[in-house]
Amino acid sequence: MIANTIDQEIKQAMLAKDQARLRGLRAIKAALLLAKTEKGSSEEITEEAELKILQRLIKQRKESADIYKQQGREDLSTIEEEEIEVISNFMPKQLDRAEVEAVISQIIKDSGANSVKEMGKIMGLANRELAGKADGKLIAEIVKTQLA
Repeated sequence: MIANTIDQEIKQAMLAKDQARLRGLRAIKAALLLAKTEKGSSEEITEEAELKILQRLIKQRKESADIYKQQGREDLSTIEEEEIEVISNFMPKQLDRAEVEAVISQIIKDSGANSVKEMGKIMGLANRELAGKADGKLIAEIVKTQLA
């Protein structure tokens, strides 16, 4: 589980006085604690749920960094990008576009889908198959082009 690793990493970052890494690690720890204590959640968080939390953290920081860049705040944008880098270290290896296309074309072939009307069904299957390994926007873009 990621939670155990995070605690060790936080200690190491504190000893190394690595503020950027420490910020990212604390953000992960806070998100995991929040998910644990949410209403209706079980005591332990599954690995799949951890990946979803990490993806959400990365997405939030990417959006913030883009906004900061548009507003000319490179200092704040840099902070967000540093945190993205730290959080990304706990994600599985991201697949490149060609690999994602291959997986999605196999999913489409196996399901027998042949029109854009079945995009929702394919998206569900693709998101389950590629959880944590590819960005949702990329998956949607590829599914749409392959079904068109």
